[in-house]
Amino acid sequence: MVLALVAAGIVAMGAVFARAQQARKVSNEFRQQFLKDFKRIGLNTTPGDADLLRILVASARCKRGVEVGSATGFGAINMGLAFERNGGQLFTLDIDAGMIRTTRENVAKMGLEKTVTAVEGDALKTLAELTGEFDFVFIDAVKADYFKYLKLIEPRLKVGAVVVADNVIKSEKQMKDYLEYVTTNPNYDTVIVRSSMEKNDGMAISYKVR
Repeated sequence: MVLALVAAGIVAMGAVFARAQQARKVSNEFRQQFLKDFKRIGLNTTPGDADLLRILVASARCKRGVEVGSATGFGAINMGLAFERNGGQLFTLDIDAGMIRTTRENVAKMGLEKTVTAVEGDALKTLAELTGEFDFVFIDAVKADYFKYLKLIEPRLKVGAVVVADNVIKSEKQMKDYLEYVTTNPNYDTVIVRSSMEKNDGMAISYKVR
């Protein structure tokens, strides 16, 4: 009788585990479809750029990241998937209340509320209010302010941190001070890459050496 009860318990636990596995599978399928069907706007990163950001976060095992310029959250949810796998946290910042509201909605639909935190306000102020160290930064906001964003977060960047700046080809003149700094400063190794031809633009990827 006891053995029968134990066996029944094991079978029941197995069924629960199978359902949990299936739920995770459905969740993953939903996430993939949600990203595929995402209604992007002009301010969003391209799918190719978003894929690269996710791969960078995952491969560098980043745990604390910040995105300057949320738009509607396409980049944030892509990076959020990698931060979730790493057991990390991403803060995404935007000055536009409507953008932040939509980002939060999309983050919730993807089930990433525990991983991605959307912060409303001017990044030149909210960056200074963030605490702790960071190992990943993605900058995609006011082009002329890229250098200001970097200098605000730089004191809290870990050695080995990855800093990515978007639109560095088309907006090169607007961010000349930023590009000159990360390409000539011995504390950074920097390369400009083009991972998508959709906007015929590129990103500067910098690695903090020391």
